[in-house]
Amino acid sequence: MEFIEKAKIRIDHWIHHNDHHCEEYEMFAEQLEEAGKKESAGYVKEMIGLTSKSTKCLSKALEALE
Repeated sequence: MEFIEKAKIRIDHWIHHNDHHCEEYEMFAEQLEEAGKKESAGYVKEMIGLTSKSTKCLSKALEALE
């Protein structure tokens, strides 16, 4: 398998991995809020946004490989 094909597989894996983590982070942020830890929940939510941004960058990188 050529490097570019391997790169596509790797980036696609990272995209799905990030999506899965975002789902977990959202649930955790909700739990923190329910526990009265709104400041901590806010930081986790900020991380969700940053992870989403990194996923968009990975998607663009994958498109650029086509």
